[in-house]
Amino acid sequence: MNSDATRDSSEPTPAGEVTPGAGASTRAPNDGYAVFLRGVNVGGINIKMADLKRELAHLPFRSFATLLASGNIACRTALSGDEIKSTVEKCLRDSFGYDAWVVVLSAFRLTEIIAACPYPADSTEQHSYITLGSDEAIIEELYTLAERLDGVEQTRLGPEATAWLAPAGGTLDSPFSKLSAKGRYKSSTTTRNLRTLMKVRDAIARL
Repeated sequence: MNSDATRDSSEPTPAGEVTPGAGASTRAPNDGYAVFLRGVNVGGINIKMADLKRELAHLPFRSFATLLASGNIACRTALSGDEIKSTVEKCLRDSFGYDAWVVVLSAFRLTEIIAACPYPADSTEQHSYITLGSDEAIIEELYTLAERLDGVEQTRLGPEATAWLAPAGGTLDSPFSKLSAKGRYKSSTTTRNLRTLMKVRDAIARL
């Protein structure tokens, strides 16, 4: 599993963590997107957010912001979702020298996914996670396999997202975490906690 989930569940958002990009201009009604980087600052892939911001400034974004060290981007651009995915992945590979993969959601779809999640954003006993995927078949496979495991509470949120719960302090040992950690899912999925998705949604609205 992408251990972004564990880090995001306990990592506060320091003042100034949202870092606006340059070049903001008049927004179009449907140009807001969220980009989620997989596996950043875990497993030897270390990217400083200041360096990420510098490289993103060269991309055709009207405006953008980076949030949290796990690699979350809010942006406005005339590019399509598929174009954003290929452009950002190439930027990361060329600039930071690793096999980069990202998941891209429109602001509208991100808002729908957050609203569909039945679990609380804040709980002292459990953490709410959402696994996002760029391959609908892989998300379906994860959901189906998790249904066969004991101790998994999950809800399908759509073709590209599934929500699940883990006990506080026990995320990596949870059945869904162990399942999604398999290498098969590396190139197409990433996991964030619900609070992080809400922060990204709000960051897009501010751009």
